[in-house]
Amino acid sequence: MEDLAKIEGDLIGISSGYKVIDNVTKGLKSEELIVIAGRPSMGKTSLAMNIAENVAKSEEGCVAVFSLEMSSQSLTSRMLGSMANINQQEFMVGNLNERHWEKVYDQSAKLSELNIFIDDSANINPMEIRAKCRRLAKQFRNNGGVKLVVIDYIQLMQMPGKNENRVNELSDISRALKQLAKEIKAPVIILSQLNRMVEQRPNKRPQMSDLRDSGAIEQDADMIFMLYRDYVYNKKAEEWKAVAELRLVKHRNGPTKNLLLAFKEELTKFTDLDPQTYKEYQDEHETNRTSD
Repeated sequence: MEDLAKIEGDLIGISSGYKVIDNVTKGLKSEELIVIAGRPSMGKTSLAMNIAENVAKSEEGCVAVFSLEMSSQSLTSRMLGSMANINQQEFMVGNLNERHWEKVYDQSAKLSELNIFIDDSANINPMEIRAKCRRLAKQFRNNGGVKLVVIDYIQLMQMPGKNENRVNELSDISRALKQLAKEIKAPVIILSQLNRMVEQRPNKRPQMSDLRDSGAIEQDADMIFMLYRDYVYNKKAEEWKAVAELRLVKHRNGPTKNLLLAFKEELTKFTDLDPQTYKEYQDEHETNRTSD
């Protein structure tokens, strides 16, 4: 299958670590604003942190993560458990055997070598993010610079002096983050919630119009991914529990497409899906359609 084959052609940007994404996007490109949107529990943070880890492993330079929702300690623990392939709940309570602890120690050493900087400052605004990215760019100017910025998530951000109208405020935030991507010459991934109207439709696959409170995000973004897992709504679909749809609904410089990834929820880990499962899910769900 084309999506799961070796990446065809040279990447223009940095690899996401996923063949299905890289084949369509040709990499995460400098100055791009990239949105990963979805309803709660779909795995937005997990996917963004997986990409951050992949970039930090494969690229010289640093990755900056600004988390307005989860603490730095929680994200680091998630990453460590994911890297060690250990059930997150067992890891959090320390219910591990000797072999698992050895894996944790081994991966902890590897994680400490990655240049991933996590800032969990509450109520951080775009100007503060820009200042911190500038400092990182200066710190790593001879070692690859800033390769990727991740912000989780945009609806928790505020713009100083711009809170009289939330839609306008989010528009200003979106525009400022696009300017940030241009200034630091690196891709910026922002996570976004979707409005509750999704829950009221028979088909709950998200659409571009579901972006919460901001049409400006749709305008400013170079790529918009919508993350959807059918199992979240349909517990009877046990056989597809580990399959996630990643719907590329906007691609300024390329095609839109519905992609599939494997998701191991207990590990908070996305991986490329095996070809056979990919085809079976496509055949049953017709995910190649660009709209529903």
